[in-house]
Amino acid sequence: MVLVDQEPWESTDAVRLREAQRAELDARYGNDNHEPGEEPSAASIPVFLVARDADGTAVGCGGLRPLTPDSAEIKRMYVVPAARGTGVAVAILRALEHQAREMGVRTLLLETGTAQPDAMRFYEREGYHRIDNFGPYRGAPLSICYARDLP
Repeated sequence: MVLVDQEPWESTDAVRLREAQRAELDARYGNDNHEPGEEPSAASIPVFLVARDADGTAVGCGGLRPLTPDSAEIKRMYVVPAARGTGVAVAILRALEHQAREMGVRTLLLETGTAQPDAMRFYEREGYHRIDNFGPYRGAPLSICYARDLP
């Protein structure tokens, strides 16, 4: 069982999960310069979700950055390694999609990277399709972008 709920950007668990994600990406890419564009913040990510397991331990997160009135970008999607393959990522993604629909969003976009084949497989399996890199990711050689129209 996993419970996904909105939490403040600066909550202790939200910060810890984002730091863990950053450390993993730094290790995968061999540096800390692997995300073009504006760094996410509480001001740009009005929806930030944290997933907790049955014991209440924070095991994953994800946020939404509005882009236009009918589109948003998924940011900081992350699941701790010990919880991968247990359905946590799907629960977070579905909760983000639900929140997006509540905001009037019709299209979700996201960026992942060339050193994250597991993320690419996950998003493709969940109905996202490759698109040309958008916004700050245009021309970024490590970026791979996806989109999904919400039903």
